[in-house]
Amino acid sequence: MSEKLTIYDPAEDLSSDEAVAAFMAEAFATGDAGFIAHALGIVARAKGMTQIARETGLSREQLYRSFSEHGNPTLKTTLAVMKALGIDLMARRTSQAAP
Repeated sequence: MSEKLTIYDPAEDLSSDEAVAAFMAEAFATGDAGFIAHALGIVARAKGMTQIARETGLSREQLYRSFSEHGNPTLKTTLAVMKALGIDLMARRTSQAAP
């Protein structure tokens, strides 16, 4: 007997602010800009891409493209989406100083 597999969509599990915060904290911990952008796209889909587009003044198509797995959003777009999602970006000194 064969099992039917379905595609997992992490946006389906981001139903609370705490889940979103944990998801984004893990993404930021990677330090991978592409992964962080993709994670923001997942959170935006979970919250509703149409609503995010309306709040940022960007088109849904631009948001989907920018925050896709291979997207490369500008800092301006990233900050606008983060603001619409209620996600803060904070700076803190790391234990590793640049040479």
